[in-house]
Amino acid sequence: MKAWSALLVGSLIILGATSASSGNKIGDRLNATLAVSGENEPVMAWVFFTDKGTHERMKAAVPLNVVSERSLQRRLKVRAENELVDYTDLPVEERYVDELATHVLRVRQRSKWFNAASVLATKAQLREVENLPFVGNLELVYRARTTRELEQEAPAQPTDAPGQPEGGNQIYDLNYGTSLNQNQQINVPAVHNTGNYAQDVIVGVFDNGFRLLTHQAFDTLRPRIIATYDYVDHKVSVVPNNTSSAFGSHGINTLSTIAGYRSGQLIGPAWGATIILARTENDSSETPIEEDNWAAAIEWADSIGVDVTSTSLGYNTYDPPYTSWTWQDMNGNTTVITRAADMAVARGIVVVNSAGNSGYNPNQNTLGAPADGDSVLAIGAVTSTGNIASFSSCGPTTSIPARIKPDVLAQGSSVRVASSTNTTGYTSSQGTSFSCPLAAGVAALIVKARPNATPVQIANALRSTASRAGNPDNQYGYGIINAVAAINALGPNGTEDTEQRPTQYDLGQNYPNPFNPTTSITYTLPEDAFVSVRIYDALGREVKTLINGHQSGRTHRIAWDGTESSGKPAASGMYVYRLSAVNANGQILT
Repeated sequence: MKAWSALLVGSLIILGATSASSGNKIGDRLNATLAVSGENEPVMAWVFFTDKGTHERMKAAVPLNVVSERSLQRRLKVRAENELVDYTDLPVEERYVDELATHVLRVRQRSKWFNAASVLATKAQLREVENLPFVGNLELVYRARTTRELEQEAPAQPTDAPGQPEGGNQIYDLNYGTSLNQNQQINVPAVHNTGNYAQDVIVGVFDNGFRLLTHQAFDTLRPRIIATYDYVDHKVSVVPNNTSSAFGSHGINTLSTIAGYRSGQLIGPAWGATIILARTENDSSETPIEEDNWAAAIEWADSIGVDVTSTSLGYNTYDPPYTSWTWQDMNGNTTVITRAADMAVARGIVVVNSAGNSGYNPNQNTLGAPADGDSVLAIGAVTSTGNIASFSSCGPTTSIPARIKPDVLAQGSSVRVASSTNTTGYTSSQGTSFSCPLAAGVAALIVKARPNATPVQIANALRSTASRAGNPDNQYGYGIINAVAAINALGPNGTEDTEQRPTQYDLGQNYPNPFNPTTSITYTLPEDAFVSVRIYDALGREVKTLINGHQSGRTHRIAWDGTESSGKPAASGMYVYRLSAVNANGQILT
């Protein structure tokens, strides 16, 4: 893994330095854009510097304090102790940026990983910049039009899978309400029942802003939002300046999907995580998404020590009249945003991204960058019943060899989300924008359960245990993820668990139904385990706990005597029991 990381970072640096066409410093795509631009028309461009100026003196021994201690600890999973930081972590030379600012309309973002700054400048200004001695080359900032028609909030629709009843204790320890199916489909409640809510895992959510953080679904989350930044308007608050309710609404929807918590209404897979928020997208109808915002945000998140990032946007079409990226460019090595995503993974970050909402095309991929990245987990969407959603984008990538995309799937249709306009309201939405945070939430649960696992190991575990792992394709990927199976596929030290466990380990979840006092259950434990067996009535209320503690590795038979915890006889009716067990290594045995 360490050798792979070093090779990846090296290749990315070379790509950044060779984009200019022969004979000048201006890259091919920027040249093509300038050819159709007016003399005074603003153009966004990357300006790559030749070196890091005064910071070059630290090249041989980059100081560890260029990132946080948390970031260093995370990098230990993928790098040798003496290689935790490198040249790309050194800051951009500010003297270069200051000089650059005098030649352009505006300096937008800085990127230490690419040793570059993005600028807004006219054609004549870019010709001036080309002649600056510290400028290596220039290229176009990738911009894409985004449409949200598919992903607008809608009145909550009844699903074909029932939620949990209101009130009382539930078959699962938490009451998911009508968000049950989107969690149950990927086996999240079984992980939550072990007490794993992704506590102390840092998750970064990048979106179009976060307008309504006062929503009740964030009541428990707000104290755990440790950092925010708006890369569009350059301010700390991630509430957009524009007062339109559309601005920052999508971010509220996606954040609630991954980390919201309101019992009986909505529970996200990583509802116990620590959160950082970045606004990287501008909702203005005439303003496209810009990749430099995302690149700046991922560097910021890395420096803080983020473990998992969730991004529900993708780039595959320019605003006219600019030349678009084509499906042939989705090779994992072309766009800056994809290269930045792969660099983040090489630093130990699990990068999760929507595959896109352009549907299936048997003749070509319909991906949006950075979903084409070889190290990026691209998430497609299924319906509540597990069928592929018609809008879910497909692969393969155009790399050699081609890679299957999407990687895995989660529910992206009729997903329960928090309203962005009503602090106590809930709606439904659809799009890979919502399957992405569900999958990212599972990644956070895996990081919590297997803190030493690398991003590549986590991605492999998710793919190898998904519903179509034995027969992946470019529409379904490797299938619907299974949080329990993915955790169990990794050993306690993060290594892949190759042991084939016998079927007697499989204890099941809810059976038989109905359960009555004359019925007994028998199960076999492989080793000492913490076991919980509880009886629930037809309304989901807990009636009695039969077992809640350690049991040794042998066959057990238990029966219910028909009484409630108080000792009084239980009412007549249908009952179920739920059995869960966790072994000493933290493997979930349900």
